[in-house]
Amino acid sequence: MDMIYSRARDAHKTIVLPEGEDPRPVKAAAMIRDKGLAVPVLLGRPEITEKLARENDVDLSGIEIIDPATSPKREEYAKTLLELRKSKGMTEDQAYDLAGKSLYYGVLMVKAGDADGEVSGATHSTADTVRPALQVLKTAPGVSIVSAYFVMIVPNCEYGENGLFIYADSGLVINPNAQQLAEIAICSGRSIQTLFGVEPRIALLSFSTKGSASDPLVDKVVEATRIAKEKAPDMLIDGELQADAAIVPWVGKSKAPNSPIQGTANVLVFPDLQAGNICYKLTERLAKAEAYGPILQGIAKPVNDLSRGCSAEDIVSVTAITAVQATQ
Repeated sequence: MDMIYSRARDAHKTIVLPEGEDPRPVKAAAMIRDKGLAVPVLLGRPEITEKLARENDVDLSGIEIIDPATSPKREEYAKTLLELRKSKGMTEDQAYDLAGKSLYYGVLMVKAGDADGEVSGATHSTADTVRPALQVLKTAPGVSIVSAYFVMIVPNCEYGENGLFIYADSGLVINPNAQQLAEIAICSGRSIQTLFGVEPRIALLSFSTKGSASDPLVDKVVEATRIAKEKAPDMLIDGELQADAAIVPWVGKSKAPNSPIQGTANVLVFPDLQAGNICYKLTERLAKAEAYGPILQGIAKPVNDLSRGCSAEDIVSVTAITAVQATQ
């Protein structure tokens, strides 16, 4: 994470934390300021946010606190929201009401360029975080699906990028079809490139390696690999590969001698959410890995989700990642 923190400091981005009435984002905002990772903005009623700061011995000097309900920009943001959603039946009153709520106000700040990204989820569900982002910011050009990945850092590991991996999708898309799986692979490759500056080596995983098994589940991964290679010919992508053939060089050379990956993958793309979620949790527990995420990708501007069990330190790390994403 030192690399991420360094890149975040250089980026000088403004990141909005819409859950300013919870002590964890309040603590995190001060830590983000002190570490110089971004310019944090807290959303919430100032009297409640400041009370939480006093109770937790947190100094919020220099940190902007905005109450969406009383903000002078609420009406301007409501007009933006109405323009975006009136074709879906939204009325002026509905737009004004939503613009006064933190999660909508936060993404409207990002839409307007008043912030570069948002980090939410300490007190809200993933659906509550993603819905306003998709309605206001929409997906990135050429992308039809928002997905999520975990940055996995495995200690004393020779595989991947010296123990660094991206696991996708491990947090959002339950059962992607071949087209969606291909997009997840390409977005994940771009993510590791943006965050860490390394060449992506992307493996689409299966229980089969290059035709060793036959099943519709395998066929989906084979088709996804074909689509991904066609859409991103400049990226190093291969599948279908079993996990050991993807990350262990001698196994890769043995099982898939013609694979361009050759057991060196640093981006692992799972065929569905069950596999991805199970594997990231097993890696975290059994290999004592650090797991950062779920990090969202595919949204036009960076918005990231947190676990509701997150700590202030987790918010700091995800904010740094969001700041780096905003440089893309």
